Amino acid sequence: MSTSSLKELRKVLLVIHPSKPEALEFATILADSLIEEGFAVFSNSHHAIPSVVPLDEIDSVGNLEIAVVLGGDGTILRAAELVRGFPIPILGVNLGKVGFLAEVSQPKISEIVRAICESKLHPEPRLTLRYEILRDGKIVSSGWALNEVTIERNHAQMVELFLQIDDRPVSRWGCDGVICSTPTGSTAYAFSAGGPVVWPEVSALVLLPLAAHALFSRPMVVSPDSQIAVDIESQEALLSADGMRKFELIQNDRILLKRDSELVLLSHIDNSVFTDRLVAKFKLPIEGWRGGK
Repeated sequence: MSTSSLKELRKVLLVIHPSKPEALEFATILADSLIEEGFAVFSNSHHAIPSVVPLDEIDSVGNLEIAVVLGGDGTILRAAELVRGFPIPILGVNLGKVGFLAEVSQPKISEIVRAICESKLHPEPRLTLRYEILRDGKIVSSGWALNEVTIERNHAQMVELFLQIDDRPVSRWGCDGVICSTPTGSTAYAFSAGGPVVWPEVSALVLLPLAAHALFSRPMVVSPDSQIAVDIESQEALLSADGMRKFELIQNDRILLKRDSELVLLSHIDNSVFTDRLVAKFKLPIEGWRGGK
């Protein structure tokens, strides 16, 4: 397909889990269906699907209408990275496991195609987190996260961290690390570490020390307008953003954490609410609710 003809078409991005055969099979049928409806379909895994166009051939990522993700929550995080900076909705299609970022149940291909053709999606704006790493007073690295930023020990020894919020000291911890999570990330690593579940529409950040040797080491829910600072007082540590972007820290580094100006638009077809996804994920016992079976 020529570049000039591509410009005339509505554009869809498929982000596919590279090691899931069912994702590739689903994506191939979906791509062909969308092309029949007059869309240009791009993908980060174009080699396996002859009918799609490599993502690097698009004139601008901002011209994409939607990103459809076939895989788990990790693949959705990858899609968020690909479309960052543009208000492009991300539709996660559940392919076996119930993730918090995808549809509760797998929709039919015809339902997905119809929703995209008619632009009938239900977007959920999600708060993101920005970090800056200061070394000798200069920014040496910066980035963002949809789920969480963690500052953890890099080797066997625990890390020594000094936490401040809004330029006021809070606590020193000898610990395995600390998690700063968005509401989206409250059901990811932070949940596994004992943090609270935060509904996505709640504008807040969660701070959670990991195995801290301290009298006070409770999870904290912090205003999104606050600035969080973590000083590294041990010889080394490791910063990880969404488990994807990593940076090795050294003593006296300071990490600044705050709400980022960019949002991620997670979208759904069925307009399900977070409560339904929570119940489905953990198979919560709701039988007999208000007398039902």
